[in-house]
Amino acid sequence: MNNNINFCNKPNPNNFLKFLIPSLLGLILFVIPLPYGSFIPLEGISSINIGIGFLAELIKISLSNYLDYIALIVIILSAVLSILSKFINIKNDFLKSILDVSLFWLSFRVLGAIFIFITVLGFGPEFIKSEVTGQTILGILPSLLSIFLLSGFLLPLVVDFGLMDFIGTLISKFMYNIFKVPGRSAVDAISSFLGDGTLGIMITNTQYKQGFYTAKEACIISVCFSLVSLPFSTVIADQLGLMNLFVPFYASVFVASLACAIILPRIYPLAYIEDTTFNNVKHLKEDSIPEGINVTSFALQKALCRAENAPSLKLIIKNGFKTVVDMYFALLPLVMAWGTIALIVAEFTPIFTWISFPVVFLLKLLQIPNSVEAAPAVLVGFADMFLPSIMVSGDYFNIVTKFIIGALSITQLLYLTETGAVILKSDIPLNLKDLFLIFLLRTIIALPIITVLAKLILK
Repeated sequence: MNNNINFCNKPNPNNFLKFLIPSLLGLILFVIPLPYGSFIPLEGISSINIGIGFLAELIKISLSNYLDYIALIVIILSAVLSILSKFINIKNDFLKSILDVSLFWLSFRVLGAIFIFITVLGFGPEFIKSEVTGQTILGILPSLLSIFLLSGFLLPLVVDFGLMDFIGTLISKFMYNIFKVPGRSAVDAISSFLGDGTLGIMITNTQYKQGFYTAKEACIISVCFSLVSLPFSTVIADQLGLMNLFVPFYASVFVASLACAIILPRIYPLAYIEDTTFNNVKHLKEDSIPEGINVTSFALQKALCRAENAPSLKLIIKNGFKTVVDMYFALLPLVMAWGTIALIVAEFTPIFTWISFPVVFLLKLLQIPNSVEAAPAVLVGFADMFLPSIMVSGDYFNIVTKFIIGALSITQLLYLTETGAVILKSDIPLNLKDLFLIFLLRTIIALPIITVLAKLILK
């Protein structure tokens, strides 16, 4: 990987603090888990979390009585203002880019507004507002409101002051040889693993638009490294009665996810995505380390160069506000609309049962107990991460089946109610067909691995 970056000719040592202080804050907020639950023993605070996850939980606790209504107002405003934009000439470029959307996206903004209006106010068709459809999606929105608000203003601490340049340079050769992505993508993965999958995607999208990732790299990172967070994984394990086996349970998820991250970049569709940059911006490749140069010193040099060109506080706030408004108006209606539709299909129609008939044979071939009953749970995860574990949580299901389905649902990674919707609304060039195909490939790769590990662990 040749160098195309010229942030500065000689890094100024005076920029060390400009790199160090924001980067330490970025590490605490996005990477390093701390026992916040011990410091602030409030109900709803995770025992261990990264800083942004902790702050998001504080927001949800503090505004627990209002977040549903805030989501309602935001989504209805998005729909109403987007409709008005078809009749009013909006002169502000930023507002025009957010509100003046195609009829395709406008229809889902309107649908999202209708769904959340029915769900929050509690009247209308039961299949929309029920606990397993509209209410489930409504339960996701407070987390997204909090995460989007915080990350919109705080992501620059990770991406603009040298932290990703420092870490990326240290491990660039390792990451590219094994996963076909730059070393800086490790930060995306860690933020997802310890915080939230949408965080990793937002970091990836930002880096892609800035020129640090090509289209292929951004796609690989978003579907291979934006992992389900550790706190969410514990929820799945607890729901299935597997908390006493959580370490081997999550180890199975890790091994299967690692296999997916190695295989998927080398096969269709990811292998055939072009290595072009967003809007043909300059490709800011990671430097190859010159012979005889200490890798840590070279990484620090690149970090200091990046820090020297960091945006001002005023620009960070301005861009952060734009990012938050964009995510609120564009993504929240999509999550509400697509998520509710997906859950209605999963819960009130036999479609997932029909399309899972071939899966029955695969489960029987792998000698997984309750093959017929568990087959729909293998595919329904594309709609929502929690549905598979709900479907196999009853006493009727064998613990091996619960282990396999639970671990698989976490490894599948792409869910229309969360990560899938974020990817589709981002600038990362993946469409719905691509996501479903990658979801199937992750399932095909991960299922045999998890099955073997489950039987070894539970034998």
